[in-house]
Amino acid sequence: MLILASRSPARARLLAEAGVAFVAENASLDEEPLKHSCRAARMSAREGALTLAQEKARIVSSRHPQALVLGADQILDDGNRWFDKPKDLDEARAQLLSLKDKTHELVSAASCLSGGALLWQAASVSRLTMRAFSDAFLDSYLDAEGAALLGLVGAYRLEGRGVQLFARVEGDFFAIMGLPLLELLSFLRDRRVIGS
Repeated sequence: MLILASRSPARARLLAEAGVAFVAENASLDEEPLKHSCRAARMSAREGALTLAQEKARIVSSRHPQALVLGADQILDDGNRWFDKPKDLDEARAQLLSLKDKTHELVSAASCLSGGALLWQAASVSRLTMRAFSDAFLDSYLDAEGAALLGLVGAYRLEGRGVQLFARVEGDFFAIMGLPLLELLSFLRDRRVIGS
C-alpha cells in the first residue's frame, strides 16, 4: 500500500491521473519550526525541501510501519528568502509583487519511507521568471483565483490562470505541479508497486 503523506489536491491528482493507487493521510507537521531550523543550519532550498518531505513521510510511516509512505514538499526560493503559502489575499498580492519581473527557483522534493527507513528521495529544481504584469492584471488575477491561492506557495497555479504571470519557465512540469513524478514512477516500478 502507498500512502501519500499530504493533503495537497495537486499531488493527489498527479498520482491518480498517472494511475497510481494510494491513500492520502495528512502528516499534520508544523512546518515553520523545521523550516527555521533548516535555514539556521544554512541548508539550501533543495536540502530544506528534502528534509521537510522526509519528515512528513516519517510521521505517517510511524503510524503505518508496513506501508510505503510518500512525503513531498516544495520550497520557493527567490534567492533571499523561502516563501510560505500566503495567509490571506493581501499576503498573496505582496508575494506576487515581490516576484514580479524576477526569476525564482521552485524546489519540489519527495521521499519514500517504509518502517521509518528512507528508501528513496529526489528533488527537482525549476526556474520560473515572472513577467512585469500590470496592477490591473494582478487585481483581476487575485479576484478570479480568490482563496484558492492560499494553498499555493508563491500564490500561483501554473496549470491555470497563473501561467499568465510568467515570461519563462524552465523545469519539469510535474515537479512544478508538486512532485518529481517521473523519478517517483521509476522508483515505484522498481519496487513493483506499479507495473513495469
